[in-house]
Amino acid sequence: MKPPPGAVAILHEGRVAHLATVDLDCRPHVVAICYVFDGENLYSVIDPKPKRVPPERLRRVRNIRANPHVCLIVDRYDEDWTKLSYVQVHSRAEVLTGGDEQRRAVRLLREKYPQYRQMPIDSGPVIKVIPERFVVWSAEGREFTFPGRPNQSGAASRG
Repeated sequence: MKPPPGAVAILHEGRVAHLATVDLDCRPHVVAICYVFDGENLYSVIDPKPKRVPPERLRRVRNIRANPHVCLIVDRYDEDWTKLSYVQVHSRAEVLTGGDEQRRAVRLLREKYPQYRQMPIDSGPVIKVIPERFVVWSAEGREFTFPGRPNQSGAASRG
């Protein structure tokens, strides 16, 4: 699914997103991630920075494998609160552990983040986020859900 025009710049320009997953007991887990948006999907690699467990045992990976429904948010913060905005991406996710799409995601992540150029992430698992619905909000009044239905006032639902 392609994002609405108001979301594209935020998704391309954002440096950090927050990924929410849920386990089988409906316990939420949110983690900050580096990501890349290719115009259709979002990708985040499990990089080799120190972690307490191997990549396949990370809570976000276990949660995605148990329940692929995720939500990701990218926001623009400014001390001038009239410039605030965000894109919320309701999605399905999967973990890529090899193949052309995983290698392409790593290449795109290295293009976006210079820090990844020296990291051994070539074979790292990649979380693929497949958008199903976008919620876009801005303090300037541009708010809509895509796809979505207008609420009774004619404004778009906040989702």
